[in-house]
Amino acid sequence: MADAAVRLKGLLEQVLGAPLPVRIRAWDGSQAGPPGAPTLVVRNRRAVRRLLWKPGELGLARAWVAGDLDIEGDLYAALDALAGLVWERGEDARGLVESLRDPEVRAGVRGLVKLGGLPLPPAPPPEEVRRQRAHLHTKRSDKRAISHHYDVGNDFYEIVLGPSMVYSCAYWPAPPPHGTLEDAQRDKLDLICRKLALRPGVRLLDVGCGWGSMAIHAAREYGVNVVGITLSQEQAAYARKRVADEGLTDKVEIRVQDYRDVTDGPYDAISSIGMAEHVGAERYLEYCDVLYRLLKPGGRLLNHQIGRRPQRDESSYEVDAFIDSYVFPDGELQPIGTTVTQLERAGFEVRDVESIREHYALTLRRWVANLEADWARAVRLTSPGRARVWRLYMAASALAFERNRIGVNQVLAVRTPDSGASGMPLRSRTWG
Repeated sequence: MADAAVRLKGLLEQVLGAPLPVRIRAWDGSQAGPPGAPTLVVRNRRAVRRLLWKPGELGLARAWVAGDLDIEGDLYAALDALAGLVWERGEDARGLVESLRDPEVRAGVRGLVKLGGLPLPPAPPPEEVRRQRAHLHTKRSDKRAISHHYDVGNDFYEIVLGPSMVYSCAYWPAPPPHGTLEDAQRDKLDLICRKLALRPGVRLLDVGCGWGSMAIHAAREYGVNVVGITLSQEQAAYARKRVADEGLTDKVEIRVQDYRDVTDGPYDAISSIGMAEHVGAERYLEYCDVLYRLLKPGGRLLNHQIGRRPQRDESSYEVDAFIDSYVFPDGELQPIGTTVTQLERAGFEVRDVESIREHYALTLRRWVANLEADWARAVRLTSPGRARVWRLYMAASALAFERNRIGVNQVLAVRTPDSGASGMPLRSRTWG
């Protein structure tokens, strides 16, 4: 009798203490759960064993990446429904240990062990990062982490990001279908250029320059001289070719260089777009100090960075297990208040903070659509597991931005000279 889905649903609800908001289809073809809801496809018993060995987010992530789990129906609706049971709880292993005091929970776990078969721990998918110690943020470890995320093939990023090749939040005039992704990314780059008051002859440092889009836009549209730095060899090669194709080699230099190794300041302006998330909390003041030293008095910094909601007890903050293991190794988010404080401690005068949280949700949904539209090619260029990592992380991130679990902010800061003349306009957001 095919009843694995019914048994699995009952046992999971017994352990979790809550009804499952999705439908389940098990490896024997059986189904259970609310009709019409998105379906969680459990392809084999190995998925159950992964959850038993790593309860919570990491176990689910391993099952997803390995293809043991899938979702049929609306991916966003399924992730949103599961968020309260899994993602908002974080890594559940310690909580499960406490809950095992409950006889009903113990009985549910025993049932899952029996249903999952031989209780040996399945090997993690090859896409998972292996490390001995986390969050060192040395130059060597940062380079390795950046390589894991960005050196997966420029052709793959072309699929996801589209022609703009900008891997950060776009700036939309209105929700799609109004405007294209390429137009919204151009508008974001132009917004940053205006905030930095770029003009011909200005010297700009673009920290974490990616595939060169900001550097090219600033040089082509505003006549500035740009040094772009990245730790990714693949990004640098791609960016240099784009610069050459645009005929901007006299204005743009792309380096493979750590920001801590830049010694040819001062610069008139610095942009750091989607890079500071890789710095780490312990190194963040050093990051601010370095950028402050590299700016001339009166120079502006535009720091574009994802931020998380603050916790009552900040010492309890833990990096998201799935993101850390599969997407951004050693990446850390901090509240916007912490970012502003660290910039001020380094000597900057913070002049403007603009939240563009909703814009990132729109951007991520467009990236997911790009990936899904060219799925077979994306899998060929990377691996099935890597493509599944990206689909899950981008869809889940879109929901996180929509629900205000995380945000993204542009912070404009000035190295204000002793005279106090900041060079800023009197009226807020009258850029120039």
